[in-house]
Amino acid sequence: MHHNDTLANFTPVCELYTSAKTCLYGQKDMVKLSVIIVNYNVKYFLEQALLSVRKAAEGLAAEVIVVDNNSVDGSVELIGQKFPEVILIANTQNTGFSAANNQGIGIAKGEYVLLLNPDTVVEEDTFRKTIGFMDEHPDAGALGVKMYDGKGVFLPESKRGLPTPATAFYKMSGLSALFPHSKTFNHYYLGHLNNNEVHEIEVLSGAFMLLRKKVLDEIGLLDETFFMYGEDIDLSYRIIKAGYKNYYYPHTRIIHYKGESTKKGSLNYVRMFYNAMIIFARKHFTAEKARVYVTGIQTAIYLRALLAVLERFVVQALLPLSDAAIIYGGMYLIKDFWQHNVKAAEGTTYAPEYMLINVPLYIAIWLFTVFLSGGYDAPLRLSRIVRGLVAGTVLISAVYGFLPETMRFSRGMILMGTAWAVFALSGWRMLLHFLKFKNLNLEAPAAAKRAVIVGSLPECVRVRALLYDAGVNIDITGYVLPEAAHTAANATAAHATSAHVLGYTAQLHEIATIYKVNEIIFCAKDLPSQQILQFMIDIGQLPDYKIVPPESLSIIGSNSKNTAGDLYTIDINLNLNQPRYRRNKRLLDLCLCLLLLLAAPLALLLIPHRKQLLLNWLQVLLNQKTWVGYVPEPAAAAAANTLPKLQPAVLYPTDELPHKPYDAPTLQRLNLLYAKNYHPYADLDIVWQGWKWLGRG
Repeated sequence: MHHNDTLANFTPVCELYTSAKTCLYGQKDMVKLSVIIVNYNVKYFLEQALLSVRKAAEGLAAEVIVVDNNSVDGSVELIGQKFPEVILIANTQNTGFSAANNQGIGIAKGEYVLLLNPDTVVEEDTFRKTIGFMDEHPDAGALGVKMYDGKGVFLPESKRGLPTPATAFYKMSGLSALFPHSKTFNHYYLGHLNNNEVHEIEVLSGAFMLLRKKVLDEIGLLDETFFMYGEDIDLSYRIIKAGYKNYYYPHTRIIHYKGESTKKGSLNYVRMFYNAMIIFARKHFTAEKARVYVTGIQTAIYLRALLAVLERFVVQALLPLSDAAIIYGGMYLIKDFWQHNVKAAEGTTYAPEYMLINVPLYIAIWLFTVFLSGGYDAPLRLSRIVRGLVAGTVLISAVYGFLPETMRFSRGMILMGTAWAVFALSGWRMLLHFLKFKNLNLEAPAAAKRAVIVGSLPECVRVRALLYDAGVNIDITGYVLPEAAHTAANATAAHATSAHVLGYTAQLHEIATIYKVNEIIFCAKDLPSQQILQFMIDIGQLPDYKIVPPESLSIIGSNSKNTAGDLYTIDINLNLNQPRYRRNKRLLDLCLCLLLLLAAPLALLLIPHRKQLLLNWLQVLLNQKTWVGYVPEPAAAAAANTLPKLQPAVLYPTDELPHKPYDAPTLQRLNLLYAKNYHPYADLDIVWQGWKWLGRG
């Protein structure tokens, strides 16, 4: 895709601001810095990034351009409501990272262009320091900074070397991890270079890439052949080939919640990343070198994919397989006991088919009904296991009557098998729980995190209420106030809440140790990003960290550089977000389809719009519709809706209410309540109340 084609394929949803008064932070002179952020469905992280950018850009001639790649999470509406100074390009399709950045560069007016990820937080001095360095070093084509993840851990990709065949081999083989400071074996992360010193490097990270605009004009924009990964390596290499230098600058830092814009570690990520390396090799290496490189990369893709599939299978199948083995072993012993002590007088013996066919069939049914009952969902509950086994026994009894006479063995064996399965699986779960938690209280709720909130008293109280509304299992130990609050003017307020105030920020490290805190929540309204990041680095990785943007309904953090960032938001704790409820909803849809099929003559007689009823039945069966779901909302309201996705519905929560017009806010609240409190019984109640609308189009 060429750059001109890309620019022709976007739809701006708000004015592209061109006046210095509207789009610039500070002076009305020439734009010094253009910040370009490409966003895709990370609304809450984008909000935090833009707030940090707003602070860092104060007093600078800077513009901020957000290119949204057709997000459906309300990102566009957020920008219009909270960031009117931002220049917004709203694409009607996901054009990819490179193409979207090129759209932003195409309208940028700055002397410098910063490519910034939406899942980042910059320090207040980041722009001034990096621009100052670039001004002092005219040989610099681009610059990257020191990056930390959401746990305050240095990210080695802050500085990288070119992925030559040897470098790539050392990384993929694990030699780079074994020799992290080796110039040869860890050239990929330039492990021999001091993290705290300025260095010339080969490759910058696309998460923060400050570029001299005239260099881009000379070498060209990002290569759009790279859809998601590799474009930063390609651009860095082209800058060096043009005679400029790439610098690693560690005297300012950013937080990068790795894995948020794209989910790292997935098979799709592995495939896309290595394919990007193949594109790079074919573009920049000689034919022979590229051939060797591509062969190695493709081998790595297949090996990683195979290992990932095997790992996923082992992790997911280990518990069911152990359950099956335990039940099978018990059934074998029961069979021997029953045969030699109860049936011996009758001369009854069990044919080999019993252990080869019947028992595996029983076990498959029991494990399937335990799965449907949520017996393999976290947290593990004995009640779900017992419920599933009882349901499985009922199903086995129903199947039993259809078996050939030669396959019908003792019903007593089935009942004893059920009793054994209940006893054995419950005991197995308790043993696993004891080995992990050193107690036998399996049904106890997970221990709440012990957290402190760091910020002013009003903001701490607001965050506490937000956590309560979000339904987060967390124990707020107390508040830690900024040093500025340690004044006579605030003495009265602090005294009034002295039971909650643990101390001040100078004591935060000590407070975290004394109270054994495992989560620290920072209020960005009261603390600069620089101070928050320094706390994270100083205190270390033991607690988790979250940041609350000012006036936001989200609390953001990430507990690993290899996992997506996580959120506490009011709308995140919904039943329909849980696999167990979504699975049960689909199963209920299929059961209702079966019921309608059995009662077809009566249903076609009583339910209006027969043709549409038959069409609805077929679409639900094919998972194109669901019998009960969200009320269709007006387009503007639906665009901002972040509820779990469902197929279009035939019946709605309003079908059990008095029929009258409902305004958009009411419909949104009804849909939120449906998702939050969902249970199959709710669907059954709505179907019972609104069965005559099952033929609704």
